[in-house]
Amino acid sequence: MLPLLKKKTEAASTASQLPAWHPTFRNYERLPDIKVVRTVFFVNAVAVTVTIAMFTVFIFKEYHLYSLRRQVADVRAQCDRDKPGSDQAIALFKKFQGEEKKILEIDAFLKVRPLLSDLLLQIGQTLPKNVALTSLEERDNGLVMRGAVRGAPELASGEASNYVEQLRGDPAIKGIFDEITLTSISRNAGTGRLSIDLFLKFKGAKK
Repeated sequence: MLPLLKKKTEAASTASQLPAWHPTFRNYERLPDIKVVRTVFFVNAVAVTVTIAMFTVFIFKEYHLYSLRRQVADVRAQCDRDKPGSDQAIALFKKFQGEEKKILEIDAFLKVRPLLSDLLLQIGQTLPKNVALTSLEERDNGLVMRGAVRGAPELASGEASNYVEQLRGDPAIKGIFDEITLTSISRNAGTGRLSIDLFLKFKGAKK
């Protein structure tokens, strides 16, 4: 009895290891897709999402560009409206600057212009004994001094030159005048003296 049972068991085990008795003819490539969520859905969803994102960015940039254009147009319109008034203000400011410059020049000139009485005292105290002043003429840019030099002709011209150098070296005179020049020297036939003309230019004054 036992040998027979053993034979049946070995036969069943051998039969289970044998291939199926019929071949399979399935074509898996042609079988329908039975997935609940198909792959094509995910691909389409991603494509739609990317498209919407790009469209949103495009709309935002276009709106931003539109806003910038409107702002530029508003600023240009405001500049056009304000330009006449601005040009007028600039013209008035330039005119004011010109008038201010004139006033400052006059003010500076008046501040450095000495009193004629004080100047006469200073000149009188330093006047050499052989030189006599005949007239003083105050001008806008300086002082004209006319005088006569006593002495021999060959010495009188030297006296005139020495007087000019004396004036140039006087500290009080140097603080008032920029230049001191001997503009004319000639012999007066009637008096026999040497006539001289000097010009003393105020500091900062035009020639």
